Amino acid sequence: MSRNKRKRGGPKKRMTSASSGPIEISLERIDEVTWRIPASGPMRVDGIIFATDALIDAIRLDQGPRQVAAVATLPGIVGASLAMPDIHWGYGFPIGGVAAFDERTGVVSPGGVGYDINCGVRMHVLDVDAAVAARLAPRLADALLDEVPAGVGSSSRDIRLEGDEMDEVLTLGAASAVRMGFGDASELERLESRGCIPGAIGAAVSQKARDRGASQLGTLGSGNHFVEIDRIESILDAPAAGAYGLREGACVLTVHTGSRGLGHQVCDDFIRVMLDASRRHGIELVDRQLCCAPLGSPEADEYLAAMAGAANFAFANRHIVVHRSLDAVRRVLGAAGVACEHHVLYDVAHNIAKLEEHSTPAGRRRLLVHRKGATRALPPGHQDLLVAYRAAGQPVLIPGDMGRCSYVMAGEPGAALRTFASACHGAGRLLSRTEATRRTRAGHVQKDLESRGIEVRATCKATYVEEFPGAYKDVVQVVEAVTRAGLARPVAR
Repeated sequence: MSRNKRKRGGPKKRMTSASSGPIEISLERIDEVTWRIPASGPMRVDGIIFATDALIDAIRLDQGPRQVAAVATLPGIVGASLAMPDIHWGYGFPIGGVAAFDERTGVVSPGGVGYDINCGVRMHVLDVDAAVAARLAPRLADALLDEVPAGVGSSSRDIRLEGDEMDEVLTLGAASAVRMGFGDASELERLESRGCIPGAIGAAVSQKARDRGASQLGTLGSGNHFVEIDRIESILDAPAAGAYGLREGACVLTVHTGSRGLGHQVCDDFIRVMLDASRRHGIELVDRQLCCAPLGSPEADEYLAAMAGAANFAFANRHIVVHRSLDAVRRVLGAAGVACEHHVLYDVAHNIAKLEEHSTPAGRRRLLVHRKGATRALPPGHQDLLVAYRAAGQPVLIPGDMGRCSYVMAGEPGAALRTFASACHGAGRLLSRTEATRRTRAGHVQKDLESRGIEVRATCKATYVEEFPGAYKDVVQVVEAVTRAGLARPVAR
């Protein structure tokens, strides 16, 4: 298993609107897992946070709720400014934030997508017994780290995208990786949006962004990005598990990465554009990190075209990383005389803005849904689901930290009613990376994990400290919150 600094800093302690005064933050309980920030001052709608009692005290101490309130001030927002139980501070929107904007009156904000555009998770089910994989765990971990370039600024050893090749990746997404010889086209059916966001225009992506991504396709990156092999400990919903091809005692291979330097540069390029656009379109901002442009404006159109290109780069990147990982797994198992079949479970995007149709009190409307550190969670019966998954609902992949469990969940009808078909995306940070480094040492982390039968590898030992289990919320509590809120249900642990 291989795990690999993210932006530091913090939001302003006090956010104000030039005309409407300060935003007052108070949390009111609605039900056992739902908390409301009543609209006040420049807020156009309420803020809603989903959390258990075990999570809410830590959430109150974070800047995330203040950011939820700030997002509620943006023009054209529909319903409420939402946050999942894995909420924590981010750039502009909180990580775990969801907000939908009317296609005619709303805006798009790069801060609602973030710097790692389409950071997401892909999972393959491995038809190999976990007991066998456990015996070979050290060799598997070494092979994964050797096969997949990882760490800050990591580059591919054999892929360098030039001109038309880059345009193909930006416009075709995962299908471009299939054309390069990785996997086959049948896998695309099991990826969100078939691994391609429409509307991408290669020319909208700056040359600087293209240069940064030219040698990074098929690489993992740093921070909390990882390749991981887990055993399926328990099945919690047998019919859904059957539809997904999950069985107790087997293994899954999970990849978490995104658009690397290309996506980071796209966000950076458009922050400048959107700051100017906000002024020219008369949009008052309570926080400059929420800079935005009206949907339909040239600035919005250009950002959405570039963002889609970066998202497609991320789909292609995960596709290649997972197949390089599968090569490493097959090599180790094969040397031990063990065969390993596999199939794609799903690939989900976390940081993205997508035009979707949703039911609202005013009827069906086309909305631009920003999900930042949140997962689409389509309910059973949804027409956009693969036929094999339609009765169960969309797979929702929820990685925990590297010392605790992870979950496969399924979208529930409550998500369509309450969160524009969205659920959580992971455990969510509890400590900043700076604070994590004050709490422990790399050697202690590695020894603790090894004592629990967990093999961990990284290109930089500082990663062990920044990503140690205590730096994250307990994913069991996060999953409990989304389950009790009716957003998704657990299928396997």
